[in-house]
Amino acid sequence: MPALSPTMEEGNIVKWLKKEGDTVNVGDALCEIETDKAVVTMESSDDGILAKILVEEGSKNIRLGSLIGLLVEEGQDWKQVEIPADAGSPPSVAPPAPASAPAAPSVSAPPKLQHQPGKLQVRLSPAARNILETHGLDPSNVTPTGPRGIFTKEDALKLLQEKQKGKPSELKPVVSPAPAAVPSPSQAPAVTSYPRPAIPPISKPGQPAALGTFTEIPASNIRRVIAKRLTESKTTIPHAYAAADCAIDAVLKLRKELAKDDIKVSVNDFIIKATAVTLKQMPDVNVTWDGEACRRLQSIDISIAVATDRGLITPIIKDVAAKGIKEIAASAKALAKKARDGKLLPEEYQGGSFSISNLGMFGISDFTAVINPPQACILAVGRARPALKIVEDEEGNEKLEQHQLMTVTLSSDGRVVDDELASKFLETLKANIENPMRLALN
Repeated sequence: MPALSPTMEEGNIVKWLKKEGDTVNVGDALCEIETDKAVVTMESSDDGILAKILVEEGSKNIRLGSLIGLLVEEGQDWKQVEIPADAGSPPSVAPPAPASAPAAPSVSAPPKLQHQPGKLQVRLSPAARNILETHGLDPSNVTPTGPRGIFTKEDALKLLQEKQKGKPSELKPVVSPAPAAVPSPSQAPAVTSYPRPAIPPISKPGQPAALGTFTEIPASNIRRVIAKRLTESKTTIPHAYAAADCAIDAVLKLRKELAKDDIKVSVNDFIIKATAVTLKQMPDVNVTWDGEACRRLQSIDISIAVATDRGLITPIIKDVAAKGIKEIAASAKALAKKARDGKLLPEEYQGGSFSISNLGMFGISDFTAVINPPQACILAVGRARPALKIVEDEEGNEKLEQHQLMTVTLSSDGRVVDDELASKFLETLKANIENPMRLALN
């Protein structure tokens, strides 16, 4: 299993494009692998014959470096290939627990209350544990009343009262079957059970859901990486936010004029171009942070957020400042399609100097986005909305006019883009968006 992206730790075999016995040349597509970013075609680096497929299609969570297939030189008997002893596909699901390990999550006994074989293990609240340890009480014969089978303070006090009266507890445990530790061949202890399930049961298809049940949805490689990177971003980057309202009447008017000449561009294409022009005018914002120092980038490569069934991915339009609106529109459309089809190449989503996320098409007025490290900024774009604005006519008289306003919100890394620089960037971006003819001069 090769590393097809810098952050990849494991991959899924989506489809084999060659069969056992097929001749393979350098550069031939061997299989499709789902990485943490997209579905990437793995190409052969050698000539030969595909002798053995060790990991079948649909296998998931294959660790990097695991053997997935064997290639032999032409002329060799590929049917008699020797399979290395340590070869074999890593399991696509969690391996069965060994005989000495519990088959289900076990409930740890309190550190001072020793568990004896055959006795019930109970989850204790801190207050209940203190009472039980102080008075030497055994909670295993009492049905806990707390949520998820927790033995509460009230349960402990009731047990203490029964002991002080010199009477056995009248509470009888309601035993419900639950997974227990699997005994080793040399042991045969009695099967233990919990008074109530410590963890809510997983709901089953075709049956009504009981209170506290849930359906577990496996996370794909992409979603796991998204979760990891979002957490990393929000916990390690000091986010600062600033917003501005931009009038896009001139953009909408120019867009209509271009449509008459059969040039189809979106408002988002103008925003991408305006952002690139602004970054060219203010290169101190076109930076990344590597953990120790700030790096000013020469090329303006803008990542555009694209929502897919697998999760959010940010393909990159390279050298945007040098492209025209029409070229930007074509690039954005092609990259978005490849992203949704899972066909992006690594170089099409790795890197970037600035990100743009637009939720305007979903009716969102404004929002804040999470920075995509090591980038320093991301621009969140809302929908266009009508608003009244006071303007002066040629004679200096004030009057109300309706304008189309759009809110853009900049999330910036306070370590490299301070509040003053972020404010000036938004001011310049607003001017570029409201005067789209400027974009043709850059």
